[in-house]
Amino acid sequence: MWDKLEQVEQRYLELEKEMAEPEVIADHERLAKISRDHSELEEIVLPYREALIVKNNLEQSREELKGENDEELRELLKQDINELEPQLAEMEENLKRLITPKDPNDRKDCIIEVRAGAGGDEAALFAGELMEMYMTFAKGRRWDVSIVDLQETGLKGVKEATVEVKGRDAYGWLKFESGVHRVQRVPATESGGRIHTSTATVAVLPEVEDVDVEVNDSDLKIDTYRASGAGGQHVNKTSSAIRMTHLPTGVVVTCQDQRSQLQNKEKALKVLKSKLYQMEEERKARENAENRKSQIGTGDRSEKIRTYNFPDGRITDHRIGKKVHNLEGFFRGEITEMLEALRTHEEGERLAQL
Repeated sequence: MWDKLEQVEQRYLELEKEMAEPEVIADHERLAKISRDHSELEEIVLPYREALIVKNNLEQSREELKGENDEELRELLKQDINELEPQLAEMEENLKRLITPKDPNDRKDCIIEVRAGAGGDEAALFAGELMEMYMTFAKGRRWDVSIVDLQETGLKGVKEATVEVKGRDAYGWLKFESGVHRVQRVPATESGGRIHTSTATVAVLPEVEDVDVEVNDSDLKIDTYRASGAGGQHVNKTSSAIRMTHLPTGVVVTCQDQRSQLQNKEKALKVLKSKLYQMEEERKARENAENRKSQIGTGDRSEKIRTYNFPDGRITDHRIGKKVHNLEGFFRGEITEMLEALRTHEEGERLAQL
């Protein structure tokens, strides 16, 4: 482990030199990428340097103890060793977590798709609440959030919504939300007070760059239509909304959030690439059964991952058995506790494979 950490520090120093080079400073895009990589390595390098000091002190105390005959000094050295050993062990565990290979997509921006499932109007209301929950959580982390597409129903429900979230580690935090979410409660439209069960499906996709997915123009069928819903006078006067179909796969993406057709086309293409990328990743995961087994449901949209039980005021994540008793706060975007538990579980799975 220590050899690997030394290599990480060496790379950190190389990036530091690169950032000072005139040609790098002049290239804003390259500088931004190097700065981002440098910042990520710093999260490993700084605790590594602290641990190295403790490690060297421990080794020095052990060496001195071997050659020391004075009993009083031996006791002092033993005391130092007893203090330093657990301190170093804790630091090593932390460093082991830091250098464990992570999902390369974690640092990326993401696309969230929410769809109403079984349950009619109640499912649409639930889907809308989930969408607001994620948007509130993202804004709380000061990420940029924008609605790409929104198909609403009556009673403030959402049939389908696509939201773009831009921020550091956005996908790494939200990827665990992919799957079927189930709500158990008495709907506002229920006069008899009976508890209904409704569902909504969430898909979280990493936003990909051109190097990740190549889409040929000849593979695309693009239709335009008039946007619906809020948006100003342009809604009824221009055909700015885009429906993009990827002919080889049949994947369809719509976007009507932007005022111009060109902007909607760009956003639709971005979402399409994320979907195609995710499809390829899921195909690879299916081919590797052991890898699939180690996951906790970050990609299977058919998996029931969580239940929101209003009568008991409880949210249960079925993948890790985590329960949270804060329904109101949860729907206000206070989902950090649940996400941290899922991230910790994933980290434990990765460490177990080392």
